[in-house]
Amino acid sequence: MNTGELKRSVLYVAAFAAFITPFMGASVNLALPAIGNELEASAKQLNWVVTAYLLGTAVFLLPFGRLGDILGRKKIFMSGLILFTLTTACIIFTQSITFFLVFRVLQGVSSAMIFGTSMAIITSVFPPGERGRALGINITAVYAGLSSGPFLGGLLTEYLGWRSIFAVLVPISAIAAYLTYRKIRTEWAEAREEKLDLPGSALLGGGLVLSIIGFSRIPGTTGVVLIITGLLFIMSFLIYEKYASFPLLDINLLLSNKVFSLSNLAAMIHYAATSGIGFFMSLYLQYLKGLDARTAGFIIMTQPVIMVIFSIPAGKLSDKRNPGHIASAGIGLTSLGIFALTFIQQSTSLAYIIAILALNGLGFALFSSPNSNAIMSSVEKKHLGVASGMLGTMRMIGQTTSLGIAMM
Repeated sequence: MNTGELKRSVLYVAAFAAFITPFMGASVNLALPAIGNELEASAKQLNWVVTAYLLGTAVFLLPFGRLGDILGRKKIFMSGLILFTLTTACIIFTQSITFFLVFRVLQGVSSAMIFGTSMAIITSVFPPGERGRALGINITAVYAGLSSGPFLGGLLTEYLGWRSIFAVLVPISAIAAYLTYRKIRTEWAEAREEKLDLPGSALLGGGLVLSIIGFSRIPGTTGVVLIITGLLFIMSFLIYEKYASFPLLDINLLLSNKVFSLSNLAAMIHYAATSGIGFFMSLYLQYLKGLDARTAGFIIMTQPVIMVIFSIPAGKLSDKRNPGHIASAGIGLTSLGIFALTFIQQSTSLAYIIAILALNGLGFALFSSPNSNAIMSSVEKKHLGVASGMLGTMRMIGQTTSLGIAMM
């Protein structure tokens, strides 16, 4: 296989995979009432439909990124697609909320396998001058899933039932797995001689589980205790990693590589500041503005649609200019948009709301692709899986923090 064909194959397969899980997440959120009615689930159990998936993803992102560096990124990526296909197919036929939640955890694990390696594979194939554009296309697929999920998920749920959402995803993920097997003949495993750090994985996983569950129970005392305990686990993980023979996360990456550490920190802060916007806007538009769910959904789609339009140009620009400067400009625009939201009233015009969402979307686009490019380009090849998993973990922590703040 020549280099050009390999690049195209990797890009197509990665974009396919990048579309699947955000589309599923956005669709399932709209289908929660229908799922609850059919499976006789309580409000608490429905909350776990989202949390179970989040836990499965967050706990395994970094370990599977590292395992990709050791065993082979294509191998882990394709295994994730196969597992996602199987668990999604099982959900179609489940008649119990308990089994539904078990399969949601496994879906989260499969997503960790996919996203813990996908950006590492792209970075392995595309050189620095082309990498930003490739990552921009990948991130565009993510936002395409986010923007189309509410609309298509709503249609599928209304006319074919909530199971149809998962039925649609099964062939898409199966095709992505088949294309990975047939079209990508190269394997990447620069840390083949090293071992997976199981104690470190357990400490980090325990810390993330306790923290995520804790944030879901804020502002109660139990939530605070769980978060503090989770942070102690994470601190223990960082101390342990300093002395581990084959660390899950090389502490030197955090201490001596400022681009890597600060760009990951920026990603966490950015997602912590912005992930709750959709939640609040949904409540604002329906309860204060009196709009129906479909109209509110169309307005909220403004932000991800703008992300789709500008993510590829932002990625291409980060190949020619300092990605840190572009990402900083994106954060600046997002901050301006969030500041503008503090002034909205019940009487605020919809045009003003749409303009703010568009501004936030532009800021997000200018941040995400260049930030990913900066992180993935700052490490050696043997750490690409770890870098991909680390970025995904930071995003997940940011999103969890944002929703926790929203619940408070």
